Amino acid sequence: MLAANDSTSSPAFFTLVGIPGLEDAHIWISIPFCLMYIVALLGNSLLIFTIITERSLHEPMYVFLSMLAAADLLLSTTTVPKTLSIFWSISKQISFHACLAQMFCIYFVFMAESAILLAMAFDRYVAICNPLRYTVILTRSVIGKIGAAALGRSFCIMFPVIFLLKRLPYCGHNVMPHTYCEHIGVAQLACADITVNIWYGVAAAFLSAGVDAIFIAFSYVRILRTLMHLPSRGAHTKALNTCGSHICVILMFYTPAFFSFLTHRFGHHVPKHLLILLANLYVIVPPMLNPIVYGVKTKQIRGHVAQILLQMWARC
Repeated sequence: MLAANDSTSSPAFFTLVGIPGLEDAHIWISIPFCLMYIVALLGNSLLIFTIITERSLHEPMYVFLSMLAAADLLLSTTTVPKTLSIFWSISKQISFHACLAQMFCIYFVFMAESAILLAMAFDRYVAICNPLRYTVILTRSVIGKIGAAALGRSFCIMFPVIFLLKRLPYCGHNVMPHTYCEHIGVAQLACADITVNIWYGVAAAFLSAGVDAIFIAFSYVRILRTLMHLPSRGAHTKALNTCGSHICVILMFYTPAFFSFLTHRFGHHVPKHLLILLANLYVIVPPMLNPIVYGVKTKQIRGHVAQILLQMWARC
């Protein structure tokens, strides 16, 4: 009886095998992953430092951007180091509770980042559709409340998932064909019905990223309607330029995330190694490209970053 109880309890650890079917190529795959992670660390750290140190960038648009950069740092750092340790055969094991903590952090940061993108869309909506009240609407207090709401929503949605996974019996199954812990991947190791987990995952995705994407689309519809009534072509072009970076970041964030989510649940004929690669791309590619996009397309950031780099070069 004791042995039976032990066999159905939560495992002491999980073994992450990496990308199934591509084990022989792990070393080669690790090279672009490592380079992308380094670029993400340097780019987002430099972006945050620039916004913090330059008083002219202490505006709502750039405050939200610094929040996005911080979320990108957390999202990539939560996953990529463990992924690289698997690719390099340093450590493929992760304790059960560490696995739950990693899963919680990944989805918590992902949902918070989605909320930040929505806040940035709202910022552009107010700036273009109601510019005279911009400083009145987006005060420091309001920005702080938006940040707190983003964190609070992410916590409330993700906290029940921990208990949904801890209640499941695993019957000794602890080998996971993945590079990091994700909700359904862990639940599929259980020897019990996981219907509740599946539907809760779908509901959580809709109530966070799904709702955010709808409101972002609605904001840009209103923005485009306002731009169509602008008499000046120069004002029209300037407004579009301010939104260009944000639209690029939105597409980079939601496209791989939703594609990965949908293929995991409905793409039963998609090869497993392709699903795992997609799941890894949406936690490393956006964090790598976001600071590059804003650095290239935003004149104020580009100028201040160049100035900081020149000062660092002069000191060396």
